[in-house]
Amino acid sequence: MAIEACYPGTELAALEAAPNYYAAILSHFAPHLGSHAVEVGAGIGTFSKYLLSCPQISTLTLIEPANNLFPLLGEKLSGDARVCLVNGHLNRVADSLSSDSVVLINVLEHSEDDEDLLCTIRRVLKPKGTLLLFVPALPMLYGSLDKAFGHVRRYTKAGLRSRLEKQGFQVVCVRYFNLPGIVTWFVAGKVFNRKSLNARDVRLYDRWIMSWVGRLEQTCNPPIGQSLLAIATV
Repeated sequence: MAIEACYPGTELAALEAAPNYYAAILSHFAPHLGSHAVEVGAGIGTFSKYLLSCPQISTLTLIEPANNLFPLLGEKLSGDARVCLVNGHLNRVADSLSSDSVVLINVLEHSEDDEDLLCTIRRVLKPKGTLLLFVPALPMLYGSLDKAFGHVRRYTKAGLRSRLEKQGFQVVCVRYFNLPGIVTWFVAGKVFNRKSLNARDVRLYDRWIMSWVGRLEQTCNPPIGQSLLAIATV
């Protein structure tokens, strides 16, 4: 999910061991996906596979600028006829795109100028198109993991809504996601100063926590959470 020539984080492979986590995100996004979708910062294609499981997707353009990730993305998804792979930044190809949906999973926080990126996304979306956005929440949680992954910031609920509205988006919802993750992220990034995620730890958390938290938060909006999920239209 980089927006740099080389993505510095080492967590992407570990996060592939979190199917319940990604399925929970998809459950919020799937009803709002159109037939022509763009994923910005597709990384190694972890969430892309979930997007391609949605029957309404007829084309999926995957944009990944990181030179160390793009080959892995190609190996994983180049065989799917619905997929178009782009190695570069969104602003370089924005004028050639017209999309029903744009998806960003843990990408916006990497951008030095996140408002400019949102402005570019708005240009890509068709009228009534939808932005599906997932970002880290709570600036107080910013720690060693965020630094290692190249995060510029974590977001507040009000701050994210304000950025979207400033760029002309109509906000459908901004909600917290993964309440228990606040504790694990704080301990890992603020107490133990870890710089990566262990695949075994991710797998255990996904199996024992996200397997039920994802379903619970689908019906009960958590008062706070490790991440923010936003849906907005143009």
